[in-house]
Amino acid sequence: MRRIQSAPGFIGPVGPYSQAVVSGHLVFTAGQIPAQSGLDDQPADFTEQVRQTLRNLEAILIEAGSDFSHVIKVNAYLTDPAQLEPFNAVYREFLGHAPPARTTVCVALWGVSLEIDCVAELIARELQHG
Repeated sequence: MRRIQSAPGFIGPVGPYSQAVVSGHLVFTAGQIPAQSGLDDQPADFTEQVRQTLRNLEAILIEAGSDFSHVIKVNAYLTDPAQLEPFNAVYREFLGHAPPARTTVCVALWGVSLEIDCVAELIARELQHG
């Protein structure tokens, strides 16, 4: 098992957890948020918050040895049902080519409007070197 604390140049964990854990041939990510360098550094526009969150998620996946084309399952947490349509529009930009299984729910979050986590397979070359 390998634990990833953070991706270089991206926000690290805001609590006692790993950003990702690699176990076997799978990568399990922690929930990613729209913060760029801290909770006070989030885009103002919701669609840009979705983009930043997905960029953060992608950086963690790459650091762990995977990418969006290897994502199996996504969990998305929104704070307002009205966010679903703009969320889906941006989500398609990143994961629309071969959408993984996904659960999207509306919840209360601490200081952010969304959070996304996922499970992905390692890229084959990572399996050979892992």
